[in-house]
Amino acid sequence: MSDNFLSQEEIDALLGGKPDASTSTAEGTGDSLDQHHRSGHGEKEEQRNLELILDFPLRLSVRLGEVTKTLEEVREVGPGTVVELDRVISDPVDIFVNGKLIGRGEVVVVGENFGIKITHIFTPVERVKILK
Repeated sequence: MSDNFLSQEEIDALLGGKPDASTSTAEGTGDSLDQHHRSGHGEKEEQRNLELILDFPLRLSVRLGEVTKTLEEVREVGPGTVVELDRVISDPVDIFVNGKLIGRGEVVVVGENFGIKITHIFTPVERVKILK
């Protein structure tokens, strides 16, 4: 062949692809060492990508309950009005991240503030079932 053509090994190296067994290096390092090196590199890249997004702000909110009111009833709402919700004090509250339901918890008092003790985080399958 002419010097203008790349070998399969060179093409694989340029494309970042895994060479097949017939193009394994002459040193006999084999695929397992190559895969180990690549997976280590992949893990480092994944870690770096994760670190890039860890500082993104997300809104965590908690819904104590809901109620449906007519426009007339809402117009009458003012300071001192008590709005009764659809939940009992002991019922779990819904936890949302950026408006998406992700779990449930219970209200606790932390010093002079309210807090939420997380009791359940939904799996992706549970989240899909909730949407239906």
